[in-house]
Amino acid sequence: MNPLVDTIVAALAAVLENPANFVPLHIPEFSGNEKAYLADCIDSNFVSSVGAYVDRFEEMLAEFTGVKKAIVTVNGTAALHACLHLAGVEPGDEVMVPTFTFIATANAVWYCGATSHFVDVSEETLGLDPFRLRTYLEEIAQVQGGVCRNRKTGARIRAVVPMHSFGHPVDLDPLVQLCEEFQLVLIEDAAESLGSYYKGVHTGSFGACAALSFNGNKIITTGGGGAILTNDEELGRLAKHVTTTAKVPHRWEFNHDRVGFNYRMPALNAALGCAQLEQVPGFLARKRVLAAKYQEQFAGINGVRFFTEPGFATSNYWLNALVLEEERAELRDCLLEQTNERGLMTRPAWTLMHRLPMFSKNPRMDLFVAESLERRLVNIPSSAYLAGA
Repeated sequence: MNPLVDTIVAALAAVLENPANFVPLHIPEFSGNEKAYLADCIDSNFVSSVGAYVDRFEEMLAEFTGVKKAIVTVNGTAALHACLHLAGVEPGDEVMVPTFTFIATANAVWYCGATSHFVDVSEETLGLDPFRLRTYLEEIAQVQGGVCRNRKTGARIRAVVPMHSFGHPVDLDPLVQLCEEFQLVLIEDAAESLGSYYKGVHTGSFGACAALSFNGNKIITTGGGGAILTNDEELGRLAKHVTTTAKVPHRWEFNHDRVGFNYRMPALNAALGCAQLEQVPGFLARKRVLAAKYQEQFAGINGVRFFTEPGFATSNYWLNALVLEEERAELRDCLLEQTNERGLMTRPAWTLMHRLPMFSKNPRMDLFVAESLERRLVNIPSSAYLAGA
């Protein structure tokens, strides 16, 4: 063991009150109306893609996030794919995607027949760096006739997809301005950031549309599920139509006016989501308490820092993270081994997208910040219940 690793493990154990049993990274909590709503949904016989709970969950999401339209889907990847499709991403296009992200971001671009063009992130936010992206686009892109093209490949650069890593918002104002200047569509991958705010405005409100995820390890869960958020009411109506097989409403006929996706969220999942969303203020409050405990515990430890929200944001602290100093990066695997052996589940950041074999030949900028973070970042237990009563 290394003295710093010993100190980190002891600090984690202190915050978690020296647990005797295994502590998972993040688990859901069902302490509200989940069973009652599920039973009511079953009794109604409307358990698939129509029914009161689907409409109710969409209305609750729109109200909570402050957007005009929310459309629930079968999962977050489906929501993001639909967002890209609705934004006009076509085969042959390039989409600017952070290499430091979960694979769903790049997969959704691939589903459109487009290419992820990988860009670097900021150490302040762990998300896409708008300032370095601007410098890069000034070098490789040109805008003619309202179309942004990659001068090296000739491909149209259609969109930018920032991902709010672990719930920490990207610096959105300069990114919005950048997209306007370069004629790019902004689509937020807000899968991890339900309950996170940029300058007082909920994430997912800044682009043409955004995608949420309700996987079992998210702030709230529907078992599996996702949602599209948008402030464009016409786009919202189209999103609902396209994700429900593009079926033209009729009492009995099956007419479809375009190719659509069967991305509908079942009502059973939506019922679970309604009960979960009722509790989200409490989940968020307790997660901030846990983050504050971690911040206090690690404040005096040299060689590692607890990652805190950027000054312009209020984060949901979905997954808490420790970041080792660069000269201590070689301790990451030892830390992972020792914490997991102790029963404290930790994990590294995702393998960077440009390192994966199917994306290794994609275009990319210099990714030195993401590559450094990949070596040094460790996620630590983050469930709301860990904050205590």
